[in-house]
Amino acid sequence: MILSDRLILKEIEAGTIVIEPFKRECLGTNSYDVHLGKHLACYKNRELDAKKHNEIDHFEIPKDGFVLQPNTLYLGVTLEYTETHAHVPFLEGKSSTGRLGIDIHATAGKGDVGFCNTWTLEISATQPVKIYAGMPIGQLIYFVVDGEVETMYHTKGDAKYNNKTTKPVESMMWKNQF
Repeated sequence: MILSDRLILKEIEAGTIVIEPFKRECLGTNSYDVHLGKHLACYKNRELDAKKHNEIDHFEIPKDGFVLQPNTLYLGVTLEYTETHAHVPFLEGKSSTGRLGIDIHATAGKGDVGFCNTWTLEISATQPVKIYAGMPIGQLIYFVVDGEVETMYHTKGDAKYNNKTTKPVESMMWKNQF
């Protein structure tokens, strides 16, 4: 079950959902619009290795915008910091974003119960497109969890994305044993 606008507001009031900054006009019928933060990053090397720490270069989106290029993976970040203590958050692109040929995540659209952070976006574009800090970039949808959660994400000792940040975070795949 997906939470409606009224239930999202009720959960915010109860403290089980946190969205900072929260703007009432960003609340949709059953989602909340999130915005692109001012920081982007690209990997330093064009060829990535899943067993190695692939470093990134951070940069800020200029006030007059930044043109995304095809065949390049950009890591972005949401302006909004979120906490979800009783629901499963899903981040999806907005249709207006998709109609510009922008994908905001390759595979990582689902968060975990207990995720407390900004969202790193895996941004790609099908053709050159100018983007701006603060533009609507996606929407959060909240699903009800069936059953009790044994371990919340923010309490897991091995959780790789727990450090609070306002900048995109590179893949931590290299920390896995395989």
